Amino acid sequence: MTFCIMDKLSPFLHLNNPHSIHTQIPPPRIHSSATSIPFVMSERKLFSSTPFLSPKLSHSFHFFDCLGELRTLSCVRILHAHMLKMPKDGNFAAMDESLIRYYLEFGDFVSAIKVFFVGFTRNYLLWNPFLEEFASFGGDPNEILKVFNELHLNGVDFDSKALTVVLKICLVLMDLWVGLEIHACLIKRGFHFDVHLSCALINLYEKCWSIDKANQVFHETPYQEDFLWNTVVMANLRSERWWNALELFRGMQFSSAKATGGTIVKMLQACGKLRALNEGKQIHGYVLRFGLVSNISICNSLISMYSRNNRLGLARAVFDSMDDHNISSWNSIISSYAVDGCLDDAWDMFEEMESSSIKPDIITWNSLLSGHLLQGSYEMVLANFRNLQRAGFKPDSCSVTSALQAIIELGLFNLGKEIHGYIMRNKLDYDVYVCTSLVDMYVKNDCLDKAQTVFHHTKNKNVCAWNSLISGYCFKGQFDKAETLLNQMEGEGIKPDLVTWNSLVSGYSMWSRSEEALAVINRMKSLGFTPNVVSWTAMISGCSQNENYGDALQFFIQMQAENVKPNSTTICCLLRACAGPSLLKKGEEIHCFSIRHGFIDDIYLATALIDMYSKGGKLKVAYEIFRRIQEKTLPCWNCLLMGYALHGHGEEVMILFDNMCKTGIRPDAITFTALLSGCKNSGLVEEGWKYFDSMKTDYNIIPTIEHYSCMVDLLGKAGFLDEAIDFIQTMPIKPDASIWGALLACCRIHKDIKLAEIAARKLFKLEPYNSANYVLMMNIYSSLNRWDDVERLRDSMTTLGMKSPHVWSWIQVNQSIHVFSTEGKPHPEEGEIYFELYQLISEIRKLGYVPDINCVHQNIDGNEKEKVLLSHTDKLAMAYGLMKTKSGSPIRVVKNTRICHDCHTAAKYISLARNREIFFRDGSRFHHFMNGKCSCNDSWY
Repeated sequence: MTFCIMDKLSPFLHLNNPHSIHTQIPPPRIHSSATSIPFVMSERKLFSSTPFLSPKLSHSFHFFDCLGELRTLSCVRILHAHMLKMPKDGNFAAMDESLIRYYLEFGDFVSAIKVFFVGFTRNYLLWNPFLEEFASFGGDPNEILKVFNELHLNGVDFDSKALTVVLKICLVLMDLWVGLEIHACLIKRGFHFDVHLSCALINLYEKCWSIDKANQVFHETPYQEDFLWNTVVMANLRSERWWNALELFRGMQFSSAKATGGTIVKMLQACGKLRALNEGKQIHGYVLRFGLVSNISICNSLISMYSRNNRLGLARAVFDSMDDHNISSWNSIISSYAVDGCLDDAWDMFEEMESSSIKPDIITWNSLLSGHLLQGSYEMVLANFRNLQRAGFKPDSCSVTSALQAIIELGLFNLGKEIHGYIMRNKLDYDVYVCTSLVDMYVKNDCLDKAQTVFHHTKNKNVCAWNSLISGYCFKGQFDKAETLLNQMEGEGIKPDLVTWNSLVSGYSMWSRSEEALAVINRMKSLGFTPNVVSWTAMISGCSQNENYGDALQFFIQMQAENVKPNSTTICCLLRACAGPSLLKKGEEIHCFSIRHGFIDDIYLATALIDMYSKGGKLKVAYEIFRRIQEKTLPCWNCLLMGYALHGHGEEVMILFDNMCKTGIRPDAITFTALLSGCKNSGLVEEGWKYFDSMKTDYNIIPTIEHYSCMVDLLGKAGFLDEAIDFIQTMPIKPDASIWGALLACCRIHKDIKLAEIAARKLFKLEPYNSANYVLMMNIYSSLNRWDDVERLRDSMTTLGMKSPHVWSWIQVNQSIHVFSTEGKPHPEEGEIYFELYQLISEIRKLGYVPDINCVHQNIDGNEKEKVLLSHTDKLAMAYGLMKTKSGSPIRVVKNTRICHDCHTAAKYISLARNREIFFRDGSRFHHFMNGKCSCNDSWY
């Protein structure tokens, strides 16, 4: 060996006799005190602790008869002594085995070991049964190595077969040091030329040291026979050195060494895991050349290899070419179809299997369950879980895990508790994957206490179990508990992986704690982890959900700077970040990015694009993307429906809904939110009632608070305030702030102070610190000139420490966003903007524009109110857009609150005066101004 094993062990190696080749090897931590028998070179004296008291025996003495009558350890030793005197010309193998057994029965483990090592036959093929029998009688297997060491110290000369056995025992006991000492001795004695010894060393080093050292033994062995090649290939496969194993297998062919069936099976499995189709085909050619196609195990592995490489046709061809199929063959092809999503073909094969002489087993059923789970057919998973039981099989850990995953996706918590009971009754809680699924189920059903109980009763927890509970705490925002669990995890010797850290990143991001999430990213880097696409996508997603859109886009820039490639989920999160504030130009850039990187065919990305373009004001582009989708899903339809509703196209929403139903897609609660929003924004009261009533009767969908809020808004805007309050009072669920807020907004339109005060009192109780409710009520009072009530509410706000909500509008010019706000610093070009705005107002006055001073809720004169109207942020944004954009190009303005009546009227006149399209998104809907008209048909208020 070139890795200096002699140097490492030199303190422990010296010779008994400088003229002898025998090497004394006292191991560094083995000091045998297992026997008090004085050892001498004679085998006769090896067991001489008992005196010879037996009568003389003739050659015709029947040892087996005598052995059958032995009752004491002394008798066994006496008989053994006589056996040592007998000529060694008979078959003593059975007598050695009997002696060993007697010594073990009487507890003389040392003598049993010595018979094994220096008996008459030295049948070392029986080493494994001897080891098992030795342990079954209560012997310590480490004692075997101690006795071997003692025998060696006293000059017993062991051949290569004996040393091979000792190395195998070292492997079983994971005793590397004794193996190293033997290896050093072998090098000195020249035994490293023995192939069996080299194989034993390869296996020992692979398990107890490293696969690199095992490979070094192989490369330093001069005569590389078939057995050695197969051993080293299998060692690399066990160590998951897949490509190294392929290289060795290739070298094996150049050396004309023949691979065993077991090696070929494992090599094909490696090709499946690596998606190494070309290499798998080459091994298939090897199988054909050497006539191994009759080996069923090899053919089954070929089926699996081709299916893992998405070559189902070739997998089926191998299956059809087989002369005989066993249960594994059928399971391989059924599993191949199921995993690839060809569930109809899988069931066809299942029926064909049943019609043959081979009956499906639990593995067959589990393959079908896994296939349906992977394809998202969760109801079918549970249906077949029941069919499995009807077929007479007891669900095992794999069956239960699939069922639990389906239950998690469907939210069937009660059924999950029933399966938990089944798990406990059938003692399946030993399986860490079952327990991890249970933890995940309780976490996702908001039962962290039960999840924690299951977790703490789980034995041999793996990193997945820890990650599941940590993820649950992070999802609920309980970061102290998550960090505590992380410390416990490390204390028990389980290292956190990327999933662990990504759970923390996702949790902090979701709970608007971007700084802590970024700190976790930096912590990962300091520990040697490289934040991956999941890490950064979690950051972007969390920011998007919490409306921190700027941070989301900034994290994407940082992600690209660190050379982390985004996936389709990342792009969807970015599009959501653009859709929220209507960042149309940025969204268009990301759309181009997705086309360049081949994400455009992703259905989720297409749905996100529809949402982004709808909210960005390009409804025609959104529809075009929708039209090109081949297999339209319910979320696609819902996004487009909501887009048309947002733009006030109620008639188009209803047409789309009818088309969706004709395709066979069943609507959900989100669909009806879009429908009712479309009716609300278009004033379609009768149609709104029709859709609301059909939810329960036609589609068995229970209306949520969001649907009730849409109906209150619809009735109130249409002037049916009495009907709206009756609707609220008869609701089966308790009205929340959204209900009373919708009613209050409608009261402002129709100046119904009585109902407004009722709604306001409810809102002040439900949301005592929401300043928007106070401002809205103050506006109602001011429109009726009830200034005392205005002051009263203003004083209440001051007492509660509240300020009027921040109002802003922004417009994007080229790559810059220009914000106009009621607070903060004025725009640097404020003077030029007001000059443009004065000219603009002068132009539209000639066209008939009259300022609506009722939109100013201050106790000042009319002239002052007109000046206040000029400072509205949306007018400033429109004026700046006219200044800075090319003639004829559209202007896009976003505002965080509803547009007032005066600004809405002014926008209509501006679109006419300057011949510009103006897209205006306010806090509730879209307005498209063109040629003096608005898409909302003035039903916006």
